[in-house]
Amino acid sequence: MKTELTTDVDQAAEYIRRGGIVAFPTETVYGLGANVFDENAVAKIFEAKQRPTDNPLIAHISSLELINELAQEVTKNASKFIDAFFPGPLTIVLKKRCEVPMIATAGLDTIGIRMPRFELANQFLTACNVPVVAPSANLSGRPSPTTWQAVYEDLDGRIDCILQGEITEIGIESTVVDCTGEVPVLLRTGSVSLDELRAIVPETTHQHGTELSLRSPGLRHKHYSPRARVILVDDAPIESEKAAFIGTDTTEAEFALTKSCVDVEDYAHSLFEFFRECDRRGISTIFCQTVSTDGIGAALMDRLRRAANG
Repeated sequence: MKTELTTDVDQAAEYIRRGGIVAFPTETVYGLGANVFDENAVAKIFEAKQRPTDNPLIAHISSLELINELAQEVTKNASKFIDAFFPGPLTIVLKKRCEVPMIATAGLDTIGIRMPRFELANQFLTACNVPVVAPSANLSGRPSPTTWQAVYEDLDGRIDCILQGEITEIGIESTVVDCTGEVPVLLRTGSVSLDELRAIVPETTHQHGTELSLRSPGLRHKHYSPRARVILVDDAPIESEKAAFIGTDTTEAEFALTKSCVDVEDYAHSLFEFFRECDRRGISTIFCQTVSTDGIGAALMDRLRRAANG
């Protein structure tokens, strides 16, 4: 298979309409999309990514009206979150309609739905004229791609097309909140924080390791890991010319590669591409500075812990 590179949303969308799979940029990371209602196309995502089939996908939409094609009902709390955060980096989990194939939801009776705010993503999804399921556009377990070049590294020859855009704004996957019950449950942390969710629905809880967590991608299998060993540190370590360091501290120590981030948002934005650059250079150890779990820091620490334990 030859992977097409394009900046033309209509050209990319034509692959979706023909049952193909396309990588496209959002404000979080690049996604690998297929028509949610085309079981054969959805199966191609799992094959291309070498993704476990028990890992559900998130449906991306260009308009709120499309939610009704995916979900049995929009609950009261889901409506509140939609009003507050759509379009944006929030995924809501609802009971799915029977028309949504089970392969897209890993056999679950729920589906995650998101409306990206990134303009190029919205243009692409509008041109597709159908909800598009899309996990991150990388080989399963690798750091999520924040550039089209990272997608190309992992998936060239495995997918139909890459819609080329700029480096993604946020750099970390969307927040996922389950809205099927009386009380919303935060399943996966992202740039929309628990405090922000509670500002809309104060009862929102956060559960770790429960059966509900299976309704969100990114929580069950190895994720976000570079080939290098990741070590979490509170402060910049003693220099090591064979290792790399990323964090919010500035350091004059000598490393093979260093990234001193201006703040936690910059750290989150830079993390996955930093991991990939370390792999390109054959660096075997990456020291990652820990941060406060306020705001996006909770999501960043989640990704760092998963990478370190991968």
